[in-house]
Amino acid sequence: MADPRFFANTGPHALGDIARRVGAELAAGADPAQLVHDIAPLDSAGADDLSFLDNPKYVAAFVATKAGACIVHPRQADRAPAGMALLLSNDPYRAYAKASQFFYPQEVHGAPTYEAATFESKGSGVHAQARVHPSAKLGAGVTVEPGATISENCEIGEGSVIGVNAVISRGCTIGRKCFIGPNVSVSHAHIGDRVILHHGVAIGQDGFGFAMGLPRHEKVPQLGRVIIQDDVEIGANTTVDRGAGPDTVIGEGTKIDNLVQIGHNVTIGRHCVIVSQTGIAGSAHLGDFVVLAAQVGVAGHLTINSGAQLAARSGVTHDVPAGQRYGGAPARPVKEWARELASVRNLGRRRKADTEE
Repeated sequence: MADPRFFANTGPHALGDIARRVGAELAAGADPAQLVHDIAPLDSAGADDLSFLDNPKYVAAFVATKAGACIVHPRQADRAPAGMALLLSNDPYRAYAKASQFFYPQEVHGAPTYEAATFESKGSGVHAQARVHPSAKLGAGVTVEPGATISENCEIGEGSVIGVNAVISRGCTIGRKCFIGPNVSVSHAHIGDRVILHHGVAIGQDGFGFAMGLPRHEKVPQLGRVIIQDDVEIGANTTVDRGAGPDTVIGEGTKIDNLVQIGHNVTIGRHCVIVSQTGIAGSAHLGDFVVLAAQVGVAGHLTINSGAQLAARSGVTHDVPAGQRYGGAPARPVKEWARELASVRNLGRRRKADTEE
């Protein structure tokens, strides 16, 4: 079970309520009134817990689990231990995500890192050790934690949390129900609703813009902004540079991992997934539902069209067509890349055999 020192559980919940919430169907014999107290992995779940099976790799754990209830695909239902209540879903992992949100709703949009009960009388939800400029506008229910700074003419939407030592610079706007984590810095930015910025994210600093040459490299003023649309989540210590003139834009629902660098003028479409240690150079454009796996490098001024997927450690040096899967450095279609790797491996084996003869 989740450690109650860190996570607030809203359970128990009736099995029927969970099924309705996650869009699953109760299997024959399951009691909709059965109470579920928590969610847990297959190997540690108990009789009062709900678990799930999605990856066939874990069928053995499913067969042996002591979970009282489990979300499974209908084709795996006959593998369930005797007496287990089943919630049948064609997408068990998504259903489990919704169940987790039901039990731990605070974790969906971030939770305050400092106990609200210890706040002092500087204003509703504003800690005495926070600094809020008189011209800033805070919506109802905004929490501003110790050491946080909100500068002049900022606007913070209702229900948002500004974490410990976060800095919101002049003129920035942040929407409703956002979580701006500890030590985050936001400048030259407009942020939508329900956005999560985890610890140490830096938004809106200068893009890397210089006119190179003798006698020195001349700095190009970065005069754009960062626009982050609704429901974006950005992982710890990721950096998003503001535009040089055009804006840097991150589209609705995009999820960005820790330690990602996004350069100036980059535009990222809706519902993209960008994994850790990826770097996107200036003025690159990503369409909707693009996936960049870990350590992908994208050169500047390129277009990765909607639905494209890049394998881990790919080096993107040219545009990628819509819906295609690419890999390697330089990136090329995955089947072509796989054939090349196989050819090199086979060549190595032949040379080894020739040497041994």
